[in-house]
Amino acid sequence: MREAAQAGEFLPVRLWNDKEVRSTAIQIIAMALILAFLAYIVRNAFVNLEALGKNFSYAFLWQMSSYDINQHLIEYSSRSTHFRAMVVGILNTLLVAVFGIITATALGFILGVLRLSRNWLTNKLAYAYTEFVRNVPVLLHILLIHGLIVHTLPLPKQALNVGDTLFLTNRGFFVPKPMYEPLFWVVVGVFAAGIVFMLWFRRYAKRVQDETGRHYPVFWIGLAAIVGAPVLAYFLLGSPIAWDVPALKRFNFKGGMVVRPEFVALWLALSLYTAAFIGEIVRAGILAVDRGQSEASHALGISRGRTLSLVVIPQALRSIVPPLTSQYVNLTKNSSLALAIGYMDIVATIGGISLNQTGREMECMIIVLLLYLSLSLLISAVMNWYNRRIRLVER
Repeated sequence: MREAAQAGEFLPVRLWNDKEVRSTAIQIIAMALILAFLAYIVRNAFVNLEALGKNFSYAFLWQMSSYDINQHLIEYSSRSTHFRAMVVGILNTLLVAVFGIITATALGFILGVLRLSRNWLTNKLAYAYTEFVRNVPVLLHILLIHGLIVHTLPLPKQALNVGDTLFLTNRGFFVPKPMYEPLFWVVVGVFAAGIVFMLWFRRYAKRVQDETGRHYPVFWIGLAAIVGAPVLAYFLLGSPIAWDVPALKRFNFKGGMVVRPEFVALWLALSLYTAAFIGEIVRAGILAVDRGQSEASHALGISRGRTLSLVVIPQALRSIVPPLTSQYVNLTKNSSLALAIGYMDIVATIGGISLNQTGREMECMIIVLLLYLSLSLLISAVMNWYNRRIRLVER
């Protein structure tokens, strides 16, 4: 009777009763609704732009920008195009993100280890720093550090002089600018060769240690290859770098290059703020490693420092890396707060002045959104690749 009833059912009913077909159909319907909603939003945006007498176009990128940018890594002037201003903003964003991630990682790992120190004073100081920094908005840190730099450091005429080469003022840090000679690229080649040698030697040393137990001083040999060899080549080639030293001319310094206080404030604030979170991630990762691992290492006569670097940290990284990725992404996105102190990143250039001058809100915001989306996805991809490399391999 049941088979007869099923045979008498309509085809759509029979298909709907099939679990796999029903699951696929629901996903197709959901995707169609999402695409329809996005199409409605896009169409509504175009209709509103037409009502305002605007068309969707990126032709404005090739128009003259007519505004200055106080820090630029490539040649730029007010007669440059909006496209070049956008590139300058992107480079400034990347500069803060890269320096911030490196500094925050180093400080965060140190802070995480100090939080587990047996020294009472060290432990409590690290704890106080973490709790204070994490519970104050990052924008206030940026404004505080920027205010300290601008209002504490002197004017150029009373600049703090460090060896007649470095001058600290409230308008920026003036440092010598390197002028590279042709032979300098030989030094760069030696440095690149040192990195390649370091990567090869690290694998070789690990293979020898696994097979024979013999331990090579990988750190010191790598340091000699990456730092010592290029420095030696630099002096053997007759120091192929000339330095353009800044000099005070009337009311400001000329020559050299300047590190703007806006960049320093943003870099330090983001680094110190993110380091507090990374420190807690590192602490949690170390605590996740079973205490028996350390006890077994100590029983073999391995020192406390080498136990931490060779036994605990490699295992803790498997717990540290996933949340660490989120902090890197957050630091990169928080760099958009640079607008509060006048640092000309992508939000201040194409998403700020260029937007106001051209009236191209939709186009400019799409560029800014795609940039931060691309940076976040890139960071996630790199960290996921590293996470796959260090994960446990089941046999």
